Amino acid sequence: MPLHLQIVTPERLAYEDEVDSVQLPGSEGELGILPHHAPLLATLGAGELRIRKGGQEESFAVFGGFVQVRPDKVIVMAETADLSSEIDLERAREARREAERALESGYHEGADLAAARAALQQALLRIRVAERRHREGPRRRG
Repeated sequence: MPLHLQIVTPERLAYEDEVDSVQLPGSEGELGILPHHAPLLATLGAGELRIRKGGQEESFAVFGGFVQVRPDKVIVMAETADLSSEIDLERAREARREAERALESGYHEGADLAAARAALQQALLRIRVAERRHREGPRRRG
């Protein structure tokens, strides 16, 4: 019995397909989900969401949100979800430089500091996921 996976963001449906397993960053640590998993509602952290399907592996950089798990379906509601192969590494590196400059400038209101830290965390996550995919290439498992 396959697992139906949906990954949605406020802007779009980022992914929908039948998969063998999902590994994702929960706020309290990594969660591995297989078909027939017990029902679960959890907060997402920032990290790499990995999908295994038919010996292939795909990954997304996800940031914040929630995951709902039912025995036959997983719905990931993320603030952002970027497929590793679609991450523009140079753009992510530039976002990291901009966030670092904002943090180094020294003057911040509370909300500005939190936004700059979040931007830096997102940029570093995208870079890590994209660089791992670039290093490893498309993965076959078997």
